[in-house]
Amino acid sequence: MNDLPDPKKLLGADRADGSIYSDPDLYDMEMDRIFMHNWIWVAHRSELPEPGDFITTFVGPHPVIVSRDRKGIVHVMLNRCRHRAATVCELKSGKTASFVCPYHGWAYGLDGALRGVPHQDGYTGQLDKAELPLVSLRVEEYNGLIFATFDADIMPLDEWLGRAKPWIDLFMKQGAGWPVKTMGEHKFTFPGNWKIQLENTTDAYHFPIVHKSFLDSVDQETQNTLTFLGGSGFVEDLGHGHSVMVMIPELVDLDEKLDAPIPERFAELAAELEKDYAPDQVRRIVRAVGGSGFNLNLFPNLACSMAFFRVLRPLSATETEIRHIAIGMDGGPEIANQARLRLHEHFQGPMGFGTPDDAEAWDRVQRGSLAGRNISVLLNRGLGHEAQREDGNLFSDVSAETGMRAAYRQWLAAMTAGVGQ
Repeated sequence: MNDLPDPKKLLGADRADGSIYSDPDLYDMEMDRIFMHNWIWVAHRSELPEPGDFITTFVGPHPVIVSRDRKGIVHVMLNRCRHRAATVCELKSGKTASFVCPYHGWAYGLDGALRGVPHQDGYTGQLDKAELPLVSLRVEEYNGLIFATFDADIMPLDEWLGRAKPWIDLFMKQGAGWPVKTMGEHKFTFPGNWKIQLENTTDAYHFPIVHKSFLDSVDQETQNTLTFLGGSGFVEDLGHGHSVMVMIPELVDLDEKLDAPIPERFAELAAELEKDYAPDQVRRIVRAVGGSGFNLNLFPNLACSMAFFRVLRPLSATETEIRHIAIGMDGGPEIANQARLRLHEHFQGPMGFGTPDDAEAWDRVQRGSLAGRNISVLLNRGLGHEAQREDGNLFSDVSAETGMRAAYRQWLAAMTAGVGQ
């Protein structure tokens, strides 16, 4: 039997061994030590607004049901019948009063309680329904973001998010005064390790190179806005593996600078909105349509990325599923939500300019990392001028790899927690 890989030998302060992208034993350790012992994002509140609503998703490799019961309480339960392990729900989303296993008909409530067993007399007193609910995970919510964990002893979500919370609040201002809602998604897989994608959302250094075709597709005003490598943006370590990459500082708080000129690309939208909304509200809506000026990485699986949610799910050491979830204004003007969808399609969509180019880069990282042995992946950009704020946060310029180092510090802490103690 092979010895397990030692994470401490694979990760340094500013570099990592290339095997972190491909070692199957390391991957198995990650699924146990990270995805079973951290808060994992599973849903947005708008995906299950009413009692009886549910979605199915995953916590690491584990299929789960996220449901809202009759009292309005959200539950996250393993999608596994307690009888013979069949999944009890195969729909992506819907509304129901119960979940019934299609194999033998065991029925569970929205809270996971076992409600009915066909021909229960066949157990002759050997079955107590109260002892066999669907297995539930711990669930907590912050500003519409719903997280779950297998770890009953983990710190509260509020503490886990910590210094990332103000950035979540800023991101949610994209509702322009209305609640934020999800508006559909597209999903794809790429042949690479999940950490390659985790790195990407906090990597501004690649933008003018990988996304040159996108920049060529937009007007000059937009190009100027997105030429941010030499600007005043920054990357900041927010603790617990979370980080924020501020690319367009003037779009950090969408409630500010409402007197700024409306970009030319939104002039037609603004003219339509002026028929029904006051000038200040029009400007607020237009700013929200353009999205926030930052990417917020929440370790290990969620990015609040400028104007959408990016969710990663590891499938194997060398395969990852990505979901790009469009968001909009719940109750806001439909014309504004449609504009957001068009912008989403332009960059994130499967026929857009951004996602295909990113996926090609991730694929190349995976393939290249298999070349040679004992060759480091560098994580040292911006380290020489990294500084510390009064609250202790490390930060550097917008092209720095500060966010990657933050994520890998948390990765190492999780991978070595309790080892040797």
